Amino acid sequence: MNEAINSLNQLPRAYAGSLFVVIAPSGAGKTSLVRALLDQHGAVQLSVSYTTRAPRDGETDGKDYNFVNRDTFIEQRDGGEFLEWAEVHGNLYATSKRWISERIQGGDDILLEIDWQGAMQVRQQFPDAVGIFIAPPSVEELRMRLKRRGQDADEIIEQRVRAATKELKEAHRFEYVIINQDFASALKELSSIVESSRVRYRQQQARHDELFGRLGLISR
Repeated sequence: MNEAINSLNQLPRAYAGSLFVVIAPSGAGKTSLVRALLDQHGAVQLSVSYTTRAPRDGETDGKDYNFVNRDTFIEQRDGGEFLEWAEVHGNLYATSKRWISERIQGGDDILLEIDWQGAMQVRQQFPDAVGIFIAPPSVEELRMRLKRRGQDADEIIEQRVRAATKELKEAHRFEYVIINQDFASALKELSSIVESSRVRYRQQQARHDELFGRLGLISR
């Protein structure tokens, strides 16, 4: 019993809000699932990443991404402004460290859409982050989805398929894996993960300090 309590005391401080990290190969349906989840759960906020890639049709600066040039990105990165950053398909992506910390400390639930390497960086600073990997039912189905999307040339699609094959090998690093074969079922599973994660002990302890704080189980 004493060993368990000592182990808890060594953990970093928990925040009232939850940080959800969603990872998926391109074409697995992550964006559609996340948008539907946000429509269902108004309390969950999407972290808007920084990127050096050009906006796609219909994307809005500050809403879909914070679009910056490469020099600006590197300046912000070297200044320690990012929680994590990565280069994907020749473009740079990153997450604001201050914005995430302030939101979850204040009790907000935040969702990140990043690659698995970025997720590993996030976990170094936020061990309570909930990792959710979205996978396609098969690699061939992923290829067909990318073709139906009609946004990339065939050689780019094959490049993304090869990258996806490598990313699927990293799924074991995360607590949850959702196979996005049926959208409605996948969305239900994603929603269930969010709801259950909100009532983890460490998040409840942070919200209800008067009730649990006096027990001395978690150090501040």
